[in-house]
Amino acid sequence: MTDNTNTADTPTPPAASRRRRSLIALAAVVGLAGVAYGGWYWLFARHYEDTDNAYVQAHVVQITPQVGGTVESIDVEDTDFVKAGQTLVKLDPADAQVALDQAEAQLGQTVREVRTLFANVQGAQAQVAAREADLARVQADLARAQDDVDRRAPLVAGGAVGQEEFRHAQAQLAAAKGAAAAARSAVAAAREQQASAVALTQGTTAEDHPNVKRAAARVREAHLALQRAALVAPVDGWIARRNVQLGQRVQAGAPLMSVVALGDVWVDANFKESQLQRLRIGQPAELHADVYGKKVVFHGKVAGLGAGTGSAFSLLPAQNATGNWIKIVQRVPVRIELDPAEVQAHPLRVGLSMLVDVDVADQSGKMLADTPRQRQKPEQLAEADPAADALVQRVIDRQLGKGGARHGQH
Repeated sequence: MTDNTNTADTPTPPAASRRRRSLIALAAVVGLAGVAYGGWYWLFARHYEDTDNAYVQAHVVQITPQVGGTVESIDVEDTDFVKAGQTLVKLDPADAQVALDQAEAQLGQTVREVRTLFANVQGAQAQVAAREADLARVQADLARAQDDVDRRAPLVAGGAVGQEEFRHAQAQLAAAKGAAAAARSAVAAAREQQASAVALTQGTTAEDHPNVKRAAARVREAHLALQRAALVAPVDGWIARRNVQLGQRVQAGAPLMSVVALGDVWVDANFKESQLQRLRIGQPAELHADVYGKKVVFHGKVAGLGAGTGSAFSLLPAQNATGNWIKIVQRVPVRIELDPAEVQAHPLRVGLSMLVDVDVADQSGKMLADTPRQRQKPEQLAEADPAADALVQRVIDRQLGKGGARHGQH
């Protein structure tokens, strides 16, 4: 016979006791998690500021013509890599060449006119000498006529000299006086002409005369316009946004394409204003690009903090003094410079999203930059074109005569 045992007599822990032990265990886990988080925050997290509102930036150089013209050739396409000084677009140079030819002809004519001015100085000097000689001769005639009148005047009363002869001597004296006055006026006029001729050439030479320099400047201007018919890349970079076509008539300043200098990129990290308190220039940063994921880490440093919030420099800034107002946390762009070697190994593109973590443990840096950063100057056309100077000199030498002889200085 089987003995049935009453299960109700088996001792079991009360339900309240089980719940209490569960709560204690849960509290212990939460407490340990809180302690672990506190330790992690104190030892690590509090030394970092992070944001995912960060984007790659680079210098985007817009290519615009400095002179108008018709597009004759296009040597690049979108995504092409170009070197500084490489030709991108060529405009029809016919109009610029005609203007240069006209400027050369005008320079030659001006040099001839200036040579005439210097020649006029010599002629004016000779004219003054001739007029002074005429005045000396007339003055001698006047003295002789005066002597004749003075000698005959006492003899008229005694009848030794007739009245007719005396009046004839007086008439000659009057004519001599008139001739002397006219000669003196001629000398004065010749001297004024000489002064005027000297004033046009004094202190300069035929090559350095202001008229010649003005005409030479027009030649250089026309030569520069001819050179500007070829648009070159000012920096190394990649072509983007090409919107020009063959045969298109373009005006000065019209955007044709852009050159993006991806070799010198940086990141604009837009931190909240509450995160700026511990950000300093020079602090190290680690960055991840969405295009490469977590497997690629970029290293950089804080290069500068923006001078204002993004909304302050927007096209239509907020007018917080009107209507209802809701506080919105503002963001300030922080510039992060990247390691060039890492960028070369893993190229970035303008506008890519980045995750930024800045180590703010070092607080010795400055919050605002006080000195400008030294950056490489983009490749530009030479300020003084030797070819234009040589062209000007050839035209001047040709008009001055063989060997380009200079006229004397006056």
